[in-house]
Amino acid sequence: MNVQVPPHLLARFAALERLSAERALPAPWQPPIEYAVGGLTDVGFGDSSDLLICVSGQGRGLFDCISGTLVARDQGKVFEFDIGNLLVEGLGPLEGQKIRTAGLAGGGLAHLTHDGWGVERHPFAFPDEQLFVSPPGHGMLWTPKGEKIRLCKLTGFITELRAFGFSPTGRTFVVATSSDVAMFRRG
Repeated sequence: MNVQVPPHLLARFAALERLSAERALPAPWQPPIEYAVGGLTDVGFGDSSDLLICVSGQGRGLFDCISGTLVARDQGKVFEFDIGNLLVEGLGPLEGQKIRTAGLAGGGLAHLTHDGWGVERHPFAFPDEQLFVSPPGHGMLWTPKGEKIRLCKLTGFITELRAFGFSPTGRTFVVATSSDVAMFRRG
């Protein structure tokens, strides 16, 4: 596939390419806490929470993204996953709730927080995946006049990117691939 960058965006995309890749987000974000989740297909946050459910071929896992701990696991148990509505049955503290998911089946997590942090996928980086996390007032394609680009570039995903985005509270951010999940939290 031969992708052409529109002429008016050439300089900006060249600047994005020059940015070095990071493994951590800028302050106030803490370094990521990562877990291997083989065969991960979908993820979702509990309503108004930082509890993240991970769905895989082996079952479900529930993580507290603030503490970075595994809260509940149900390996091998049959559970309800309504792919058409992107809803999975909760477990642990989310038992009895339907959790909206994002991942292999579709959907999406929040790409903007209430206070302006954002995340965008580079549309022309295919087949590589590049995500850009931006502080309030900045974006992948826009920087306030007179300021430097203050984006954090996340790349180098070993396996297929499934979902990325912020929790409903905006206090945590997640990147999920087919083999792992990285959780970022504010300090």
